[in-house]
This record gives sequence, C-alpha cells and structure tokens, in this order.
Amino acid sequence: MVQICRVQSWFVGLTPLLIFVTVLHQGFATVAPPTPAPHKEPGRPERGHYNVTNNGTICLMAYMGLQLNISYNSTSQKKVVQDVMNLQPNLTKHSGSCDSEIASLQLTVDAVKTNLTFVFTMNSTSNKYHLSEVNVSAAWPDMKEHISGHNSSLDYLRGTVGYSYYCRDEQTLNVVQNLSINTFQLQVQPFAVKGDQFGAAEECQLDEDDMLIPIVVGAALAGLVAIVLLAYLIGRKRSHAGYQSI
Repeated sequence: MVQICRVQSWFVGLTPLLIFVTVLHQGFATVAPPTPAPHKEPGRPERGHYNVTNNGTICLMAYMGLQLNISYNSTSQKKVVQDVMNLQPNLTKHSGSCDSEIASLQLTVDAVKTNLTFVFTMNSTSNKYHLSEVNVSAAWPDMKEHISGHNSSLDYLRGTVGYSYYCRDEQTLNVVQNLSINTFQLQVQPFAVKGDQFGAAEECQLDEDDMLIPIVVGAALAGLVAIVLLAYLIGRKRSHAGYQSI
C-alpha cells in the first residue's frame, strides 16, 4: 500500500512537467514564418478625360479609366511578380497629334515614370478606324530593370469615322506577353470630331452581349408562361368535354 502511494505521488509530481512540455512543443509546432501581406488590387480606376488638339481644334477625344498590368522582376521579392496600377487622371499628363489618317494620344505619369501611347489608324476606303499600335514603358521603383512593350499590329476599338467607340464594360487590350491594359467606361473618337462633343456611339460587343442576355431571358420566360397557359386551357377544355359526356 505504501509502494502504491509512492507511485501515485510520483505521477502527481510528474504531471505538471508533462503538461508544460506538451504546451511548449505545441507552441513551437504552431509557430510559422511570417508571410508577406497579400497583394491588394487597386480597384476600379477613375475615368480621365483626354483631348488632343490640332491648331486649336479638338481632333481626338478619349474618356476612359485605365489600368496597367505588368509582369516584372521584383527587386524586393527577388522573383517575377505581376502588378496592377491604376492611372490617376490628376497625375497624368496628356498630349498627341493628328493628321489625315493617323491620330495618337500620349499619356505620361512622371510620379511612377510610366508612358503610354495609343495610335489610331483610319482606312479612308472603308471609312473605318481602329487602334493599331500601343507603346508602353515603365520604370517603377521595385523593378529590377525598366519594362517596355510595343505592338504595331493591333486591331482593337474598331469604329466608323464620325462616330465614337463606346464600351462601358471592362475590356483587356493585350499589348505583349507580359503587358496588358484594362479599359473601363471607354469612349473614344480619333477622327472627325465636331466641336467638343462625341459623335453617336457605336457600342462594343461586350455591351451588346450584356443587353442581349436580359432580352433572351425575358423571351424564354414569356415562352414558358405561354406554354403553361396553353396547357392549362387544353386541360380545362378536356375536363369540360368530359363533364358534357357524362
């Protein structure tokens, strides 16, 4: 009996030590190395108003929100990262030029050493225009080397001369492999601008699809209601005929 009491006392004395060791082990097991803060998306960009003049007359109008997507070698993270930057209209300088068949818009953000140039080309035979060329250069503080992209074989933002191209939805303009531009609430007219007003808008396919969806859904619901109503009338007629035969 004395031996049993001694064993029990030994276990009682050992229990706090076991609890302490267990807690200490769990504490070390759950400690994880600090992780970098997740990248925060900049949100929807503010819409800027950019006009290009030629001899005091507006020859190109562009109202749009712009977002720049670039993949680059990060100095701080020592790897390739993808970053998104909104162009802030109040920090963006704009200029450009126009002639009979080519119009350009250049945007410069000195704070982050970023330049964008949009070149529109007009086909006088078809009386159509399109965005044919984009140049982008950026030297952000975290970039190991500055980034530049140029593509002169684009075919975006197609419109009719004298009309404006309008796209309310977000659309992506792929320039080169590691660089693209997102546009928001875009309205642009590079030729035949009258005064300071856009011509009648030609909407992009994205907006037309958005308008088509509720029309299709509405038509489908109307068809379903018609089928149900027809089935009800047929059933009621048969039921009435059954009563008469009785």
